[in-house]
This record gives sequence, structure tokens and C-alpha cells, in this order.
Amino acid sequence: MSADAEAGVTLDTLLELQDLDLGLDRLRHRRDTLPERDKLATVERDLTQAERELADVRPQRDEAAREEHRLDDEATSLESKAAEVERKLYSGEITSPRELQALQADVDSLRRHRGSLEDRELEIMERREAFDATVNGLETRAGELRGEASALATALTEAEAVIDKEIDAERAARESLATRFSTEILDEYERRRARNRGVGAAR
Repeated sequence: MSADAEAGVTLDTLLELQDLDLGLDRLRHRRDTLPERDKLATVERDLTQAERELADVRPQRDEAAREEHRLDDEATSLESKAAEVERKLYSGEITSPRELQALQADVDSLRRHRGSLEDRELEIMERREAFDATVNGLETRAGELRGEASALATALTEAEAVIDKEIDAERAARESLATRFSTEILDEYERRRARNRGVGAAR
């Protein structure tokens, strides 16, 4: 074979190698820019935000629930005390008008205090219910986002597997073809590819 013919075969084969490399570049780019990847990143950001908000609201809801329970217990205790004093008031055990008047004053005071506590409890209950609604909404949202993220992760894995199979086939063809070149030619070709945005050979 003449030198010119040999050079022609080498160039044609290099161009074939170039086509395989460009094909690999396109496949890798396709893999990196799969739409599922961006969608998954967006959903994961939204999920992180929902979980952050939940972590902020839950303690406030729990604190309101504890305060509501405490006020309810205190109001119940005051009512028990008032009922006990009232029983004593009407039992007939005490006949002194002064003592009876003092007992009635105690009953009135205890029930006023209980009423004040119940008013505060109602305010706290309204706050707790608002927190409950917020927590429930965020938990629903987070659950939906987790489901969406799981579906997208599965779809992404499947899409990557399809492209990876194509990459493996292209890489095997490329490696087989590369054995036909000397190390010097391949090194020069790779240097040119690095300098020329992936193009290492041209007519």
C-alpha cells in the first residue's frame, strides 16, 4: 500500500473514531441533562423547604397544646375546689353568717379565676388549631413531594440505564477501533480534541 493510501485509511479511521467520540460526548451530555434530573432537584428543594417549615411549626403547635392542657387542668382543679366550698356552704354545717359570706366569696373568686383561665385556654386552643391546620397541610405536601421524588428517582435511574447501555456499546466500539492506532497518533488526536472542543480530526 502506498503512503498516500495508508494516510487515507488512517484519516478515514480517525474520522470514524472522531464520530464515536462525538457520539459518546452527546450521550454523556444527554445523560447529564435528563429532564427528570432537574425535576427531581426541584422537588427535593421543595421537600427540604416543607420539612424545614414543619420543623419550625411542630414545636410551636406542641407548646400550644401543652399550654392548653395545663390551663384545662388548672381550670378543672379550680372548679373542683369551688364545688367543694359550695358543698360546705350549703351543707348546713356552718351557721355563722360571716363564715357563710366568706365561703360564698371564695366560691365567687374561684369561679372568676376559672373563667379567666378558660378564656386564656380558648385563645390558646384557637392558636393550636391554626398550628394544627398548618402542620397537616405541610405534612400532606411533604408526603406528596416524597412520592413525586421517589417516582422521579425511579424514572431517572431507568433513563440513565438506557443511556448507559448505549454508552457502553459506543465505548466498546471506540476501544476496539483505537487499537488500530499507535500511541503517538492517539495522544496527538486527544490533544487536538482537548484544544478544539472535542474535535480531534477533520479532512
